[in-house]
Amino acid sequence: MNIYSQVGLITLVGLVAKNGILIVQFASHLQETGVAKLQAVTDASSTRLRPILMTSAATVVGHTPLILATGPGAGARNSIGIMLVSGMAIGTLFTLFIVPSIYMAVARTRTVRATVEDAVEGRTGALVEAPAQAGWSAT
Repeated sequence: MNIYSQVGLITLVGLVAKNGILIVQFASHLQETGVAKLQAVTDASSTRLRPILMTSAATVVGHTPLILATGPGAGARNSIGIMLVSGMAIGTLFTLFIVPSIYMAVARTRTVRATVEDAVEGRTGALVEAPAQAGWSAT
């Protein structure tokens, strides 16, 4: 672990975090529109699959020449390349399988509650967070 691999690690953290944010943001938006939490995270994961895979593939293919570099300064290039290519491959799997699981465990369940006034006026209900534990009132 040298300074070059640490720079690669910072880049990697940013890319993997961006991929995870794509899923979480879309799932939260779906929940706000009234979709159930499981359906929201499933739809978000399938909808954002292609952008995540394309970002990951571009990163892996773009940095593969750094792994194959030879000559003066090859050690620095190899360090960054190995960090980004291997980290992005592992990070993509983490994003696609672990992030939705953590979202299901951590995210609050949100429901849309329509009031009588909203029904009369034809508006949709207000967003209400469901209570986390049984026995709590949602007022």
